[in-house]
Amino acid sequence: MTSKTYTPVVMTKSGPVRGRINDGVATYLGLPYAAPPTRFELPTCPAGWTQVRDASERGPTAPHTVRPFPNLDVVPLVGTGSDGSDGDYLRLNLWAPDNAKDAPVMFWVHGGGFVVGSKDAPISDGTAFAQSGVICVAINYRMGIDGFLPVPGAPTNLGLRDMLFALRWVKNNIAAFGGDPSNVTAFGESAGAMAIANLVTSPLAKGLFRRAIIQSGHGAMVRAIPVAQRLVRKLARLLGVSPDADGFRSVSHVSAMAALEKVAKPASIDLRDSDGFEPVFGISRFIPVWGDDVLPLKPIEALRQGAGAEIEIMIGTNAEEMNLYFVPTAVRDKIPGPLAWWLLSRSLPNARRALKAYGWGQKGVRPGVAMTRAMSDLVFRWPARQYASAHRGRTHMYEMEWRSPACSGELGACHGIELPFVFKTLDIATGPAGLVGEAPPSELADRIHSIWVNFATDGTVPWRHWNGDRLVYQLAAGDTNVEPPMAAAHFLRD
Repeated sequence: MTSKTYTPVVMTKSGPVRGRINDGVATYLGLPYAAPPTRFELPTCPAGWTQVRDASERGPTAPHTVRPFPNLDVVPLVGTGSDGSDGDYLRLNLWAPDNAKDAPVMFWVHGGGFVVGSKDAPISDGTAFAQSGVICVAINYRMGIDGFLPVPGAPTNLGLRDMLFALRWVKNNIAAFGGDPSNVTAFGESAGAMAIANLVTSPLAKGLFRRAIIQSGHGAMVRAIPVAQRLVRKLARLLGVSPDADGFRSVSHVSAMAALEKVAKPASIDLRDSDGFEPVFGISRFIPVWGDDVLPLKPIEALRQGAGAEIEIMIGTNAEEMNLYFVPTAVRDKIPGPLAWWLLSRSLPNARRALKAYGWGQKGVRPGVAMTRAMSDLVFRWPARQYASAHRGRTHMYEMEWRSPACSGELGACHGIELPFVFKTLDIATGPAGLVGEAPPSELADRIHSIWVNFATDGTVPWRHWNGDRLVYQLAAGDTNVEPPMAAAHFLRD
């Protein structure tokens, strides 16, 4: 194995840094793109330094709790968690080809429901991208109460503002690492994809990235500020503080994380809008809000008005998204029909009709199977198609249909399954409790990874755009289908 050596000193806007080179990849870990965040305040520039800063340690991560998950090892997906005792976590990791020059740049935003996750999750290590000639940057950002609660007296959407601040860091500094600041592709998965989908429409993101890859995300998971402030008041009561910035500043990160778990319970709070919709279907209470300077409009409306038309988009979903949540936990197999209906009705009008459209009541179809199928389309797949249709620029749609053999062959093409193929980190997710089970196909990882690299390099993909023809590229099969509307189209708003 090649031993690691020091990189040449790179001069950033804040000061000189030195990373490590291994097998032709220069790695810089834990670089501060912003100062340690003052709670419920805008991000600010980090303090400068004059001595060469060693960039070999990942540094702290944003406060979040990682709980064990039945039958799957989730640490490779989201990291190990943090109690928030070290607040200097607005950092990034950077992987670059050694001696890079005008290299394309990929800017990664991790998922985790806006409440968990880290730039350091092993499954999203950027080494393979650097080996493919691309600079990969991965960031931390504020989550949960600190990042996505519209607290009176504080700026809204602080987590998105952190991402914007990090994108500006890339614009101002990436040339020093051999990157092309005019050729940045923002990409993310799940909550990270939702964030990127939102930023495509943000006036504050103009000129910060050229392309976007939206993996199992879209722009529908946003709330109006008045609806989200119900959550502010609920949490303030739970924590015994005033429902404003001063009150929440007095709450420790440990107490805040405990409160997050309380409001995560299905009956803890009603966040449906005036039409009876809850856009996250209970997966997370913390999502971006619209109606501020970051997102003046709902993203879908902004797209229809031409926002982000200049950005080239690749967007896609996995064929069995909700299997991740309902198969390892046995919910899919054991939930009774009345409970399946009740859970879905907390987010969707006409929940009974929706479940019937996906097989509830048909011979041999268990209620949990109908619920899992319905929610895969309602939560992820159909809103992604709505997003693609609303975008006025060039848009390409993919579907990941490779089925994981994990969980006795039932995990399938679940949420997150594309990640180890995109990053070529199959080894991280392989094993008895691994996301991809045993012996996943490495040649599929080579092909999917190359699609991402080529799109980030010059926008090319091996299939025609979505707009008008509804063309969807099947990643495992390697071919394109014309896709008819889903049953979910009858139950979600346009």
